[in-house]
Amino acid sequence: MRFYPLEKLINLHDGYSRQFKIDHLQLLLIQRQGQLYLIEASCPHRAHPLDAGNISDNAIECPLHHYRFALDDGRLLRQTEESCRALKIWEIAYEGVEVGVMLAREFDR
Repeated sequence: MRFYPLEKLINLHDGYSRQFKIDHLQLLLIQRQGQLYLIEASCPHRAHPLDAGNISDNAIECPLHHYRFALDDGRLLRQTEESCRALKIWEIAYEGVEVGVMLAREFDR
């Protein structure tokens, strides 16, 4: 496993949201009510970007078809038209003054 830094701790604040790309992974780092979340950046239903999604009650809602996912574990809370898998999430890792993610060596360049 390797640490991939995403952001300096000093830059984080409630309301923070930023998308990151590591090889083929698109990740969305979010901070709400002092809690950090690292989720896939697109809705698993039709790959619509979640960076504009509404966040409330510890959940994010896709702005396109209104699928709703829990931020802490990615489970689907509300589905509309078609079935949809859960949202992928990653565990936050810390190294020094940075927050990031630990990924398998296959992501090494």
